[in-house]
Amino acid sequence: MHATGPSLTRRRLIDWFLGTSAGALLAWIAYPLVRFLSPPHVPEAATHHVEAGAVNDPEFLARGFRIVRFGADPVIVVRVAPDDYRAFSATCTHLDCIVEYQQAQRRIWCNCHNGEYDLLGRNVAGPPPRPLQRFEVDLVARGDQAPTVVVSRS
Repeated sequence: MHATGPSLTRRRLIDWFLGTSAGALLAWIAYPLVRFLSPPHVPEAATHHVEAGAVNDPEFLARGFRIVRFGADPVIVVRVAPDDYRAFSATCTHLDCIVEYQQAQRRIWCNCHNGEYDLLGRNVAGPPPRPLQRFEVDLVARGDQAPTVVVSRS
């Protein structure tokens, strides 16, 4: 006596093949979408301060500013006077373009949409909706070398 059970017919094989193909296609489309909608958690850098260079750095003397990395964020350090340095977030509050300092006009300027900030980081012209984030700046003397500009979070 033979046990009768479900036999594998051509129709069942084709149904199985089409079902698994459709499932694989769905997974192939859905996986990137799910990964895009839920990006991985990236912890914030534990940076509390960063050195921007010496006060006699040629970039500070010639251009009047320098952009440094503070963790993952760019920070603009502006030389307002020989002993007056100020630091702000270097990303414009309008569309996150990188800002620059224009010495002649004494302004921080975003060239993407002509946004303008004063030397206190306040938005004064153009489309930026809010002021730049401010950072603290200290001049740290080390021995007989020129003081170093150190930027830290407020």
